[in-house]
Amino acid sequence: MSVTLAVDAMGGDHGLVVTVPASTNLLVKLPDLKIRLVGNAELINKALAKVSPEVRERITVVHASEIVEMDDPIEVALRKKKDSSMRVAIEQVKEGLADGAVSAGNTGALMAISRYILKTLDGIDRPAIAAPMPNQLGRGTTVLDLGANSDCQAIHLLQFAQMGDVMARAVDGIKNPTVGLLNIGEEVIKGNEVVKEAAELLRASHLNFYGNVEGNDIFKGTTDIVVCDGFVGNVALKTTEGLAHMISGLIKEEFSRNWLSKLMAIAAMPVLMRFKKRVDHRNYNGAVLLGLRGLVLKSHGSADSKAFTTALTRAYEGAKNNMVGKVAEAFKVTQAAQEGQGNV
Repeated sequence: MSVTLAVDAMGGDHGLVVTVPASTNLLVKLPDLKIRLVGNAELINKALAKVSPEVRERITVVHASEIVEMDDPIEVALRKKKDSSMRVAIEQVKEGLADGAVSAGNTGALMAISRYILKTLDGIDRPAIAAPMPNQLGRGTTVLDLGANSDCQAIHLLQFAQMGDVMARAVDGIKNPTVGLLNIGEEVIKGNEVVKEAAELLRASHLNFYGNVEGNDIFKGTTDIVVCDGFVGNVALKTTEGLAHMISGLIKEEFSRNWLSKLMAIAAMPVLMRFKKRVDHRNYNGAVLLGLRGLVLKSHGSADSKAFTTALTRAYEGAKNNMVGKVAEAFKVTQAAQEGQGNV
């Protein structure tokens, strides 16, 4: 089965400079992939001028006259820019022309447009943003929600866990993923009432619930999935990004301090390169907007070609493994079970 992805070619900090090379490079690696590049057709065709005919024949250019800027208010993106590359890319999924959409554009706008056009799946109250964060085991810990829902009820956290479970199985190939609930301590008595209630719901669910986890467990890889509300998740994500940037800067600063430290840097280069590879955020790019009636992925706005390729690859895997269909089916089973219990 071939997979077709719609790409917002104009979105993000870099636009075509990143989206076109990433798309063409992945097309070379994946012969069953097709891509619909959405944006200014003239500019896209210019960027594709040197692409081989074998790759070009699997690319469709879809014209869109507008761009959602990174600082555009959600209302402007949703109501006024109806021919934006972001919106048209999502419409490709709605119309069945693409199996998934990928954009590096404005996160709030992407969520709002996606929810407006695609709607949410039955049984899901709120979509969530889910993405992997690096851990010391060498694989990503999937964390959700990362910013779509600031205030959540316990049932929402349970739904996030259920969606994360399906994503871990479909995209990451984990057979029985473990789920942790982010808290201020591992003890059952810790946390606010929402978190305590969510823990009870998780313990009663079919999920492989580990229990409460703390922030450092994300990086230990204690569980495959960590669930929290969007406020906490976004703070954790941005804190992690800031810490990584600071550590990178400090290492560069110390190794360039004088001639001796520069010599030491040369000697340590193999170790530093291996370290960089293990924590390289580009290997974890691509947040899934879970809970929608279609597959949508958000790439980091500042992503380079390598990072955007990672997001495209995750979208490909999600589409190939019918992640949206599996999430929908999982919630049908859950609803049926709840209705059965209610009739007892």
